[in-house]
Amino acid sequence: MDRPQPRTRLQRLHRPRIQGTGGNSLRLGHPPARGPLGTLLAQSHYNPQTFSKGTTMSNVAVIGLGIMGLPMAINLVKAGHTVTGFNRSQDKIDKLVSEGGKGATSIADAVKDADVVITMVPDSPDVEGVVSGPDGLFANAKQGTLWIDASSIRPDVAKRLADDAKAAGIRALDAPVSGGEQGAIDAALSIMVGGEAADFDAAQDVLNAVGKTIVHVGPAGSGQTVKAANQLIVAVNIEVLGEAIAFLEAYGVDTDAALKVLGGGLAGSKVLDQKGQKMLDRNFEPGFRLALHHKDLGIVTSAAREANVAVPLGAVVAQLVAATVNQGDGGLDHSGLFKQVLQLSGRK
Repeated sequence: MDRPQPRTRLQRLHRPRIQGTGGNSLRLGHPPARGPLGTLLAQSHYNPQTFSKGTTMSNVAVIGLGIMGLPMAINLVKAGHTVTGFNRSQDKIDKLVSEGGKGATSIADAVKDADVVITMVPDSPDVEGVVSGPDGLFANAKQGTLWIDASSIRPDVAKRLADDAKAAGIRALDAPVSGGEQGAIDAALSIMVGGEAADFDAAQDVLNAVGKTIVHVGPAGSGQTVKAANQLIVAVNIEVLGEAIAFLEAYGVDTDAALKVLGGGLAGSKVLDQKGQKMLDRNFEPGFRLALHHKDLGIVTSAAREANVAVPLGAVVAQLVAATVNQGDGGLDHSGLFKQVLQLSGRK
């Protein structure tokens, strides 16, 4: 579907979570009186409540209550939003309910009264399954509902689904996140957002409840493109960190001391801070599973080929991740790539 492209914003700084509604920002509870978006919202009966201190509270549906989705939903509850969750496993729904949220019996049930819908599911086919068909989001959400897909999927699929959403009267943002389980728990996620600038503005109160660094990176699909780049950088960093630790251990160095001094220099990184100790302890309890990073690297290598961009290091690391997953370790944290480094080095 042909449509004018929104103006790309190169950077959008994080705003405080408790915000007023003054200025030029479009708040969820204060649709504009004039203009096409105002007309659409007025026709959609878009009427969330306004909370204290100027923050707008909304009815939010969260589809997918996994490692990332559940803590995000809980943080939305803590921020004052009315949150309804749906997941294939009932125990995750029960956990959300115990934290003050509501449970739904289906996708259609979850989204029917929602002002905002967040999807957090594993892959492109899963997102398509949530939004499509007679029981999906597009067929059951109110006109004007804001759909935020926080999953990590193919950029071309994100763009196509955004077009389908628009045809169904749904406003779409692709907003994948980075920061892992701890970032989701701490409401400190980095969120890269693609879509219409006005819809990005409208999503601020919801995004601020789950993230810390929130940036509008361009039109539909742009968020997923930036997330693919993120996953490329993280995977290569995990691989070289594992190689460095195997090297240090082979020489009998005090690895705790070594990582401390390395972290204070140019070699320091969030990957070193968050994954170094896990490698030293051989503790690969998942914060982000290798199987999902394997999927993401497939997105990177495919998209890079289509754009005629060479990613030689990324391609090698993608193969190492694939080997680790194929050996039965897909359920481990992505720091479990260290096992492959040790195996290639003949070390336990």
